[in-house]
Amino acid sequence: MNPSEKDREEEQDLIIGRNAVLEAVRSGREIDTLFVAKGDRSGSIGMIIGKAAENGIVVKDVDRRKLDAMCGGANHQGIAARAAAHKYADIQDMLAAAEEKNEQPFLIICDEIEDPHNLGAIIRSADACGAHGVIIPKRRGVSLTYAVSKVSAGAVEYVPVARVSNLASTIDDLKKEGFWIYGADMDGTPWDKQDYSGKVALVIGSEGRGISRLVKEKCDFIVSLPM
Repeated sequence: MNPSEKDREEEQDLIIGRNAVLEAVRSGREIDTLFVAKGDRSGSIGMIIGKAAENGIVVKDVDRRKLDAMCGGANHQGIAARAAAHKYADIQDMLAAAEEKNEQPFLIICDEIEDPHNLGAIIRSADACGAHGVIIPKRRGVSLTYAVSKVSAGAVEYVPVARVSNLASTIDDLKKEGFWIYGADMDGTPWDKQDYSGKVALVIGSEGRGISRLVKEKCDFIVSLPM
């Protein structure tokens, strides 16, 4: 994908300007990230940041030139917000859905996936293999952007995606629910030699670093896909 195509995809899910962003936050619209020009807290921006924090929205300070580029030259007034392409789910809802189907829960955990096309492909694959949901981190990873939704080929409408503040603590909570945690890594047991009985959560690491050290330590099993 060339830079201009990427910019167009980013603009698809951006809300630009103080009034537009404020009303989006007030309305309870699902927002991934609030982008604020570095050093700009004038006028209503401080109030918007406060409301965003109350709603658990991630706030990022960005260079004004970067914000200009993200907004395609539009008058952003020092602030923009990235809307989610779909409403986020709750992990307990995923577990309830599995119970309703009389199935053992199967969840996918994405550890700092950065490329929206990869996350979209994971959601699409999760739908194909019958996973009950996908879990992503609030920070240090791509969220449910327009590009993710597009690559998922509609799967985002059927596969619940939960966004959590801390993957490590979420894994601890899943273990209390009786889950076995499997990490996907090249130095593991071949995937077809592993028993997957019971409640399963499969961790997929980032494109460059793989599974982070802390998350890997919490995995009960490491499985690999021989190439």
